[in-house]
Amino acid sequence: MTSADTATLSVDELASRVDMSVRTVRFYAGRGLIPPPRREGRNGYYGADHIARLELVKELQAHGFTLSAIEGYLEKIPDDATPEQVALHRTLLAPWSTDLPEVLDRKQLEARTGRELSADDLEILVAVGVIEPTPEEDVFQVAPAHLAIGVQFLDTDLPLAVAHASRKIFDEAGRKAAADLTEVFRTLWWPALREAGRSPEDISALVERFKPLTIAALVSAYEGAVDEGKREIVRRRSGD
Repeated sequence: MTSADTATLSVDELASRVDMSVRTVRFYAGRGLIPPPRREGRNGYYGADHIARLELVKELQAHGFTLSAIEGYLEKIPDDATPEQVALHRTLLAPWSTDLPEVLDRKQLEARTGRELSADDLEILVAVGVIEPTPEEDVFQVAPAHLAIGVQFLDTDLPLAVAHASRKIFDEAGRKAAADLTEVFRTLWWPALREAGRSPEDISALVERFKPLTIAALVSAYEGAVDEGKREIVRRRSGD
């Protein structure tokens, strides 16, 4: 799987490249998550294939996959997949939001929002998905891009029950949309791109462009559905 020309890294160098300990790399190798190294006597050498697969393992771990789930995922990637093709899987798994979550304590959160936050305020922000509590008291994981919107919810006197009910609706709709879009991409778009001879790099670039367009399309569809719902209410009342 790894050519003799590109497999030149020692296990220590490989571990450094992927920011893992040598012990962890060897553990994953023992579980078959990466192919065997190129051997020269007693020395093993690793290359781009090993880097790509270990980076994919890290991405899967970041998404909360168990080791057995990671093994199952990697088993479905062909042994002769190129490093670029393996990297494409990381592109599909990578977060669609460009803003990484931040960890802020309550004082930092209040400084960011420009207001004191009561216990009820914090509950609302949690309910709408803008912040998430951490095991540490009064420390939260914060979605920076959505924080300003969350603060606006506080100014509407939104009941907590409404916030929880709304988030449940959005979460369920979001999961279904994500699953359906992934299936469309996997069964229709990706095979068509590969059949057309598009390189993994081109496909990755297209996926990155597709992400914000998809989010915009979902927002547009939601707005259209709400407007149609209003028109339907008017039609019903007119009929009555």
